[in-house]
Amino acid sequence: MASCFTDLAMQYIDGEWRPGTGSWDIIDFNPYDGEKLASITIATIDEVDQAYRAAARAQRAWAETNPYARRDIFDRALGLVEEREQEITEAITAELGGTRLKARFELHLAKEFLREAAQLTLRSEGRLLPSPVDGKENRLYRVPVGVVGVISPFNFPFLLSIKPVAAALALGNAVVLKPHQDTPVVGGTLIAKIFEDAGLPSGLLNVVLTDIAEIGDAFIEHPVPKVISFTGSDKVGRHIATVCAAQLKRTVLELGGNSALVVLDDADIDYAVDAAVFSRYVDQGQVCMAANRVLVDRSVAEEFTEKFVAKVRTLKTGDPSDPQTVIGPVINSLQAHAISAAVDQAVAEGATVLVRGGTTDNLVEPSVLTDVPADSSLLHKEIFGPVALLVPFDGEDEAIRIVNDTPYGLSGAVHTADVERGVTFAKRVDTGMFHVNDGTIHDEPLVPFGGEKHSGIGRLNGETTLDAFTTLKWISVQHGRSTFPF
Repeated sequence: MASCFTDLAMQYIDGEWRPGTGSWDIIDFNPYDGEKLASITIATIDEVDQAYRAAARAQRAWAETNPYARRDIFDRALGLVEEREQEITEAITAELGGTRLKARFELHLAKEFLREAAQLTLRSEGRLLPSPVDGKENRLYRVPVGVVGVISPFNFPFLLSIKPVAAALALGNAVVLKPHQDTPVVGGTLIAKIFEDAGLPSGLLNVVLTDIAEIGDAFIEHPVPKVISFTGSDKVGRHIATVCAAQLKRTVLELGGNSALVVLDDADIDYAVDAAVFSRYVDQGQVCMAANRVLVDRSVAEEFTEKFVAKVRTLKTGDPSDPQTVIGPVINSLQAHAISAAVDQAVAEGATVLVRGGTTDNLVEPSVLTDVPADSSLLHKEIFGPVALLVPFDGEDEAIRIVNDTPYGLSGAVHTADVERGVTFAKRVDTGMFHVNDGTIHDEPLVPFGGEKHSGIGRLNGETTLDAFTTLKWISVQHGRSTFPF
């Protein structure tokens, strides 16, 4: 496994593996045991430029390639992921502290999106539109935007790089990918290696391993990319949106969340507990769709709370390579300290502690809090870690008010014995996605994925991917002769 990281700890530009030329290195650490996995000399602004220029050179021929030939690349890439599943699982565990359960979940979705990408190659369909002008034929072509810049996060780096990268490539674009500096291999060069081995022509996928401390806004300001796809915090997302808007550049932004899982008075309590625990604690709570807040009707709050706390106490924290581990390490010490500080803040504000997990290095044990004051900032922001806030409510109207009292609007769920009651509730929530009698964490290849408010702009998956990574071009043909006034 160490050799995997060493071999892939390089820039991948125009089909060549080469070291960066920056003056300092990114050190890739295992967040569980602190093992140094690799040292990577960062890419400079000049190498970002080289990557974009290579992508622009390669893209035109790729767009003209028979879509069935493009589809073959994705079929082969899928086969390689299936062949290398054990190696990728070990890389996820080593580089980001993902548990075996989390790795299976991420790999399953990544394979589904590769299958969808293979189908996307055949879906750039055109149209003929009628014209009020005699003899005129209006042709509407769906064409690639050209080059797409992708910035991926650390929490699901393999999936959240594969999803936009594969879709953009499938639709005839070229891509430059900048993975998070904490997951440069799983989120970046491992994917480049898969596509290289699958036969993707040189220059179409480039990976730059760097940091904004070195390149500033060069990745998003560069004139070549027509679309920037970013997954990460709303703070960074707002900055990207501002810079790109000034250049009339399109963005697809999947940002943070403060999702709520709501338990109504007629819910199946045992099932709701299972859904809530998974929705809060999978991947140590480092999921944008995670149920930060668990809202429970006061009439069932005592039963739910007792069962929820009991289940949380069974979650094993420790070595992510142990199949029994549910809570592995968070990505780095900054995150660990921020999570502990959030719990301390809640306690200082008067919250009741039902479970208080300790913190050892990057291992943060799960916590459960209730009676968090209504004006606490914790109820309104994203807590990217294993901390659940239990919030009682009286009736649906109060639940809706609490759910919507946040600047975010990504995901959520409601539990009830009456499905249509749940759907009616879901329609009143200001989110891009909401689930009835399920968890808050879902992603599927065909459904539009994205959020409202500070949770993002735009959608990916299915038909919405076509809108994200292609543009429409009108070409008219006059079969007769137009008449002109002069």
